[in-house]
Amino acid sequence: MSHVRRFDHVGITVADLDAVTAFFAGLGLEVEGRMFVEGEFLDTVIGIPGSRTEIVMLRPPDGGTRLELSSFTRPDHLPGSPAAPANELGLRNVAFEVHDLQAAVDWAAADGYQLVGGIGEYEGSWRMAYVRGPEGIIVSLAERIG
Repeated sequence: MSHVRRFDHVGITVADLDAVTAFFAGLGLEVEGRMFVEGEFLDTVIGIPGSRTEIVMLRPPDGGTRLELSSFTRPDHLPGSPAAPANELGLRNVAFEVHDLQAAVDWAAADGYQLVGGIGEYEGSWRMAYVRGPEGIIVSLAERIG
């Protein structure tokens, strides 16, 4: 028997909640809600007494797995590795299937977000690229081809 019922969301802790939310909304995710969370529940779950965070939930157009962005107001966030390479341990990217890879890459570049490497093609079925988004988040964009 599986313990997992469904994949609900991926959470990313960020410093600038507005900028990161704008990036993912511009990519096509929809803001589902925004709220502050604090108190016994949060303290218990994350193990940081007296914590307070602001959360934005985003959902893809197909209603699939959501993205949770969280910015702590108490205690202050700890610095991450915004230039981490793809082989550094830990969560390295969030991935999205897009309609038009080149258009998505061009959109990101217009906002100052560059490719990590280049656009690659896998066995004539996918074109894919990594874009380094706000706060160093690697966003994998893939277009089905063929």
